[in-house]
Amino acid sequence: MTKSEICLTGVERTFDKNEIIVSKTDTKGRIIYANEVFLRMAGYSEAEILNQPHSIIRHPDMPRCVFKLLWDTIASGKEIFAYVKNRARNGDHYWVLAHVTPTFDKSGSIISYHSSRRSPRREAVEKAEGLYRQLLAIEQANPDRKAGMEASFQAVLATLQNAGVPYDEFVFAL
Repeated sequence: MTKSEICLTGVERTFDKNEIIVSKTDTKGRIIYANEVFLRMAGYSEAEILNQPHSIIRHPDMPRCVFKLLWDTIASGKEIFAYVKNRARNGDHYWVLAHVTPTFDKSGSIISYHSSRRSPRREAVEKAEGLYRQLLAIEQANPDRKAGMEASFQAVLATLQNAGVPYDEFVFAL
């Protein structure tokens, strides 16, 4: 079954607040490590997930602008926190509070990315869902995918500017 053939079930999976989902990707976003919690929540075996693009678990409810912000931030050498709705292999979904960091070699070049995900607070998920619905609507209102994503990205930047806070503070205030 390909990613595009996965039917959404509407069933939310949860994981224990003491568990951490961990994965590592190369600089192109291909999975090079996934811990047991990741495999269980995503519904894949290690052999099935290694060398696959991390987007294999991307849920269609996630606005693309959030991933643009994430990739722009980590590619610049900074860490980021974000609420993310992921899709399991069978179409279930699960929410995480992701902390993504670049890994550097001795010369300071980025060689991979490391993501640790914790179980999010329910109130924060509800706020993130509302914001993501608005951003996704902006993206989908434009027939040009790239222009739609750029419009929603500008909406995120305007939201941060209006709140007067950087992105991480905004996330932690949800």
